[in-house]
Amino acid sequence: MKKIIVLTIFFMFFGIKYSFSQDFQKHTLEIGTEISHITYKEPGVMKEKGAMRGILASYTYYNDIILKTEGRYSFGKVDYSGSLSDGTLYTVDNIDDYILELRGLVKNPNYNFSLLKTSTEIISYIGIGYRYLNDDMSFDPAGYERESNYIYSPIGIEVVNNLENGWFLETILELDIFWWGKQKSHISNVSGYYDIENLQTDGYGWRSSIELQKKGEKIEWGIESFIRYWSIEESKTTTDPAGTTWVEPKNHSTEYGIKFSVRF
Repeated sequence: MKKIIVLTIFFMFFGIKYSFSQDFQKHTLEIGTEISHITYKEPGVMKEKGAMRGILASYTYYNDIILKTEGRYSFGKVDYSGSLSDGTLYTVDNIDDYILELRGLVKNPNYNFSLLKTSTEIISYIGIGYRYLNDDMSFDPAGYERESNYIYSPIGIEVVNNLENGWFLETILELDIFWWGKQKSHISNVSGYYDIENLQTDGYGWRSSIELQKKGEKIEWGIESFIRYWSIEESKTTTDPAGTTWVEPKNHSTEYGIKFSVRF
């Protein structure tokens, strides 16, 4: 079903195109920074939340289609609230978290029109992404390190409004098709247990952002507000050498924040 959705959207988005009406640079490099707040929940089991800060970079090549590679590294500390295996309430503060995300996108400028004396451009895109999250609570006697790996396909639309005098407003809506995930839990940190891996196959994500841009002759800067969401279903079960069966619970995470960037 996911393959059918991706192929349908791909042909729908890339079946229509127009020639660029603006004089784009062939190559654009972007660097920036962001601050955000993230909340991760396993309903009925646990919750983590905290502040993150990060850096990002991207390279874009413009031709009949647009090719873009981008990456970000975000880090911070989160607080845990949940329960132990015996049901006892348990909290841990200042857990080190970091996220690494890499994406490759193919974009197609589909449509350009004028409305209320402003020019509007619609660009569709599709690609492949990898997201890695490390949550290290191994410093706590009852905690352990967790590694989360996602592979997904971002599919989205950018709407760029020319506000004149070098000002632009860009809105992005994106659906993330989840293909594969692996959760690594280093529970050997806790005496009497083995490290385990759980395969994840079902879930989805979405993200949205609004960015105000100012374009100069050589440099463009932007300020963006964003939200990123993931919902992952319960994993496949795995059995450790002692015969104990483990499963990664259904979970979802929400991250929202502000990004500042410069392009040249």
